[in-house]
Amino acid sequence: MPMPSLLPQYLFSRSRHALMALACGALALIISFPSLAQAKALRIGVTLHPYYSYVVNIVGDKAEVVPLIPAGFNPHAYEPRAEDIKRIGELDVVVVNGIGHDDFADRMIAASDKPQLPVIEANAQVPLLAATGTAARGGDAGKVVNPHTFLSVTASIAQINTIARELARLDPDNADAYRNNARAYGQKLRKLRADALGRLAQAPGADFRVATIHGAYDYLLREFGLEVTAVVEPAHGIEPSPAQLKATIDQLRSLDVKVIFSEMDFPSTYVETIQRETGVRLYALTHISYGDYTSGKFEQETARNLDTVVRAIQEAAQ
Repeated sequence: MPMPSLLPQYLFSRSRHALMALACGALALIISFPSLAQAKALRIGVTLHPYYSYVVNIVGDKAEVVPLIPAGFNPHAYEPRAEDIKRIGELDVVVVNGIGHDDFADRMIAASDKPQLPVIEANAQVPLLAATGTAARGGDAGKVVNPHTFLSVTASIAQINTIARELARLDPDNADAYRNNARAYGQKLRKLRADALGRLAQAPGADFRVATIHGAYDYLLREFGLEVTAVVEPAHGIEPSPAQLKATIDQLRSLDVKVIFSEMDFPSTYVETIQRETGVRLYALTHISYGDYTSGKFEQETARNLDTVVRAIQEAAQ
């Protein structure tokens, strides 16, 4: 009687072992990656236009950048909406100014279903200036800081480095990319500043005093060694009363202010009155907080601001 073939049993045994090996391999992958979220790209919230540009240039295609508020809203006067608060629940981390320009973010996070959402404070390593303007000269004088650090190239580079470092801690798989991108972006911004200062190297020294419509531009103007002598608005977006306006005009005259920097995106009706009464030269700067969110917005509008300040200095020296 012929012996039964062992081949079917052998093939079945091999197949079973192969399936067990595949199952063990899959289990090992699951143990190595306990959460599918770890393999997904970060979703990073930002509060202001400059931070959108910063973060997009840092992360490239390694993460998604999500503005907390839609384009077209003034961050100084923004009140969170239900749909914006809901968006918080879809984020992994939020990058904030954290020193007074985006206080709405704290309220949004607290009201969301992620009250413990990680927050990166971009200004953690930035030397801060005191706020200027009549509203800052009250009982808390010297304690209120100027939150407009993003208008300075130097302060912006410090913030970019802080953001890249913190994102690298949250997403170590892409840490090298974040650091390299931040370094390259910082070099581009340094070149913008160096080019602007280089254009003044052959210009006659300009000894003049400047004023601003509101206290946003101190950080920018210090890049050129300029100090703000007077600020017109008592606080951003709050027009001076007739009495305050008269006092400012008298102050500009007595201090012999030659240049006043106004705001390009939010023009004020009283600026012409100041110019007519004092004869100051008027130049408009951008606050970089208006329009669409784009990766190149900060770089483009910073270049425009630098060009404007260079022109003001050159014309004042003539």
